[in-house]
Amino acid sequence: MRTAHRVEKVRTAEAELMARLPDGALMQRAAAGLAAACADLLPRVYGSRVVLLVGSGANGGDALWAGARLARRGAGVHAVLLAPDRVHTAGLAALTGAGGRVADDPFDVLATADLVLDGITGIGGTGGLRPDAVPVARAARGSDAVVVAVDLPSGVEADSGEVRGEALRADLTVTFGTHKPALLIDPARTCAGTVRLVDIGIGPYLPSVPEVEALHHADVARLLPRPTAGSDKYRRGVVGIAAGSARYPGAAVLAVAGALRGGAGAVRYVGPAADAVIARFPETLVHAGPPAKAGRVQAWVVGPGLGEDADAVRDVLASDVPVLVDADGLRLLDPDAVRARSAPTLLTPHAGEAAALLGRARTEVEAARLASVRALADRFGATVLLKGSTTLVADPGTGVPVRADAMGTPWLATAGSGDVLSGLAGSLLASGPAARDAASAAAHLHGLAGRLAAARGVPITAQEIADALPAAWRGVRDPG
Repeated sequence: MRTAHRVEKVRTAEAELMARLPDGALMQRAAAGLAAACADLLPRVYGSRVVLLVGSGANGGDALWAGARLARRGAGVHAVLLAPDRVHTAGLAALTGAGGRVADDPFDVLATADLVLDGITGIGGTGGLRPDAVPVARAARGSDAVVVAVDLPSGVEADSGEVRGEALRADLTVTFGTHKPALLIDPARTCAGTVRLVDIGIGPYLPSVPEVEALHHADVARLLPRPTAGSDKYRRGVVGIAAGSARYPGAAVLAVAGALRGGAGAVRYVGPAADAVIARFPETLVHAGPPAKAGRVQAWVVGPGLGEDADAVRDVLASDVPVLVDADGLRLLDPDAVRARSAPTLLTPHAGEAAALLGRARTEVEAARLASVRALADRFGATVLLKGSTTLVADPGTGVPVRADAMGTPWLATAGSGDVLSGLAGSLLASGPAARDAASAAAHLHGLAGRLAAARGVPITAQEIADALPAAWRGVRDPG
């Protein structure tokens, strides 16, 4: 599992460790890891051309000390000082002592660089790049050089993942001690490229509960249900699907497709699309409705393609089992009914639906995804899965980390994909895990299924995503 901590916690941990180390030792650890990562990217270090973009403070110091290490190995290193009066003096002395030079013309050295080390701003930076740094950053990105960010790409905000101005997109980000939330959450994540974590020894001084966490295959595998010798279809869980309408029968079919592959022992469908569902999946149990009369379930999914059937939403929310609300169900949602529930509720909006629920513009939600998912969870007293290029899962309150999942592919942005996800997550919910765990596992499996379905490099359909779920399940359970 990858974990990310807020800047305040990182700085506190660094201060505690530095009090136990010789002066400068922590920066040397960071510089050593940074220089090693840069060396791995170069065909050879000797004779390569490296440009350091150096801001003020420790971030610029890391870049200078790493540059000194590369210069001692024969690289031609030039430093572009963006804050000469606040440069890290010891780092600059180390660079020049190793044969590195301060660039007279930043654009001249950038034009021929093999690697650019971005040390403009550190983890405390806010508001995007300063105007004087923008031309240099653009020249770096427009060159043929590989761009490596020091700890965090300059111009992104570490704690929020927001990008409030211009940022320097990296090919590789070398981060120290722990991930920062911005490295796991869009839009900042897309600026980071590949992320490499360097252990500098602060782990024991960090809080045990991070701000954000990202699950690996092994973490997800532990969340998936596994039948035992005593299992039957009812003990494995029954998920109810209240979805579809005369106009959108396909939404019901796709939600059932996801649910049948989500680990529950049976799927009970309620709604007007029963004929379409049975024609595609004859193993489904169907009922004309209302949901309260359909029979016992361990979880409900309500909303995909539902149209204007507010009664179905009210009926499902009145139940005493976990409920997932998606799509049209979100539009018909009564916040008071959600807050009054004693059983868990899982909401699965995309950015537009989240914006409507929060009374904000969609662009605001997309720009501040972490804050938005937390706000939704707190407003409704529910678990929220916010779909997107990184899917976020949040519980109410601040004591539980937000989970971020970037397993998906842009090919998942296709009609019906969300219906498959809602059925899958609801089926997992029926098998017994907490809403946060069911949502996290579903997002990961759905993303991996999308990747598998899109492996041929051609457009995919929602049904193909559903068909790839068994392979995704196997891939998570047995990655070898």
